[in-house]
Amino acid sequence: MDVEHYRAETPGCQNRIHLNNAGAALMPKAVVSTIIDHIKLESEIGGYEAHAAISESVASAYQSVASLIGAGVDNIAFTENATSAFTQALSAIPFSAGDLILTTRNDYASNQIQFLSLEARLGLRVAHVPDQEQGGVDVAALEKMMDEHRPKLVCVTHVPTNSGLLQDVNAVGAACRSRDTIFLVDACQSLGQLPLAVNDIQCDFLSATARKFLRGPRGSGFLYVADRILEQAYEPLFIDMRGASWTAADRYQSVRSAKRFENWEFAWAQLLGTGAAARYASEVGVDRIRCRVRELVSYLRDGLRTVKGARVLGNDDELCGIVTVEFSKLDPQQFVLELRERGINLSAQGREYAVLDYDTKKVSAALRISPHYYNTKAEIDTAIAAIDSA
Repeated sequence: MDVEHYRAETPGCQNRIHLNNAGAALMPKAVVSTIIDHIKLESEIGGYEAHAAISESVASAYQSVASLIGAGVDNIAFTENATSAFTQALSAIPFSAGDLILTTRNDYASNQIQFLSLEARLGLRVAHVPDQEQGGVDVAALEKMMDEHRPKLVCVTHVPTNSGLLQDVNAVGAACRSRDTIFLVDACQSLGQLPLAVNDIQCDFLSATARKFLRGPRGSGFLYVADRILEQAYEPLFIDMRGASWTAADRYQSVRSAKRFENWEFAWAQLLGTGAAARYASEVGVDRIRCRVRELVSYLRDGLRTVKGARVLGNDDELCGIVTVEFSKLDPQQFVLELRERGINLSAQGREYAVLDYDTKKVSAALRISPHYYNTKAEIDTAIAAIDSA
């Protein structure tokens, strides 16, 4: 991989050591120019008129995102963010009191909060599958719980935001498909750093954001919806005129594609930017990205172990682009602000980001470091030296 080439195409690399890609990665020039060009067009000819002028570019954005995950264009719905995509999927499922949502101990905090909200409002039940001893969801325990309790929905976060854990979504998907159970995957932290193939995962829904490892803009995400969900007429609770046509005073007709999960109003510049980011990732090569990220993460974890008072969380086989580390005498949130003043971007997490996982690990706060393929080992050395001298 020609790292210097990709750094040259990333303006932020000139002035920052950006190791917060799990928060929001640095956008390449191709994405930035796509967004700015459309904003400029809107300012010159009007928003509706600009939209009418970009039909081919919009179609290309759908195709680029679909190709990245091995889906068809009719299976993609663009949304304002990943949470919007996730909640659109949740709202399409006709829950009844007593229905069970089966999830893991490492699902994203917002997802866990939404499950609890549904539990309180609709009388649903929420259960967490235990982890294996070495970490990650215990698929055998999952299958046993599915057979005993017949969940309405199974949800898994592919890569939890609080660790580099890589959940075995393919095995979970196989268990769900064999039992005809709806399977929702949160791929926010895996899209753009790991190869994704929805047919291999066998998920019914997959939600994702553009701003993280995909290197797209903030305020944009998408939802993948499987053919079998579309064919069974699942639709979001608050479907609007983007997803359906008002055909009579007492009737409406949903569109046939995943666009039934979209809303009428779009930040079209962000959508185009997401498409550009998907194309850019495909051109770089997601397999190559994965190898580069694993190399940097391995180097980072080894370096952190030399820092006195540091406890690297997770196992050595968890080599996704997220490393969390606890310190005996360091306030991560304050330290992140201090490093930012020195041009080093990291992030901090409190217990509320991962209550179940952090309580098990007896962690109250942690520093999160998330390199991407355009980072260098020299940048990691600089960050570790700054941490070691704190």
